Amino acid sequence: MPRHYTPELANRSLPLVSRIVGDIRSLTERIGAVLADYPDDVTGLLLEERDDRLQPLRDQWMELHAELDQLGVELKDPRTGLIDFRALRGGEEVYLCWRHGEPAVDHWHPLHTGFGGRQPIDTF
Repeated sequence: MPRHYTPELANRSLPLVSRIVGDIRSLTERIGAVLADYPDDVTGLLLEERDDRLQPLRDQWMELHAELDQLGVELKDPRTGLIDFRALRGGEEVYLCWRHGEPAVDHWHPLHTGFGGRQPIDTF
């Protein structure tokens, strides 16, 4: 059963969530940099070398993602740090939407619309 946040609870959670999301963004960039060091058709010893470099980064990434899962926070875009908190609005399940760097959870959207359907929290 998913956890439901209020805007107030989501905002109180932001210091922790922001740290986790910032770390995920950093690891995502580091993983991308490692992948860029190798051709797409890498084989043999180079493949082993690449995988040896990637594994600890992937492990850290998965641990951080698990932390968000435990909080009931859904990672939508690891590059921009876009996340959603499930919430109830008039008995309907919706998302409270936040992107890394924003000062507060100031938007929400229906489950089916995504980022493009963001609306100001004052309409929540």
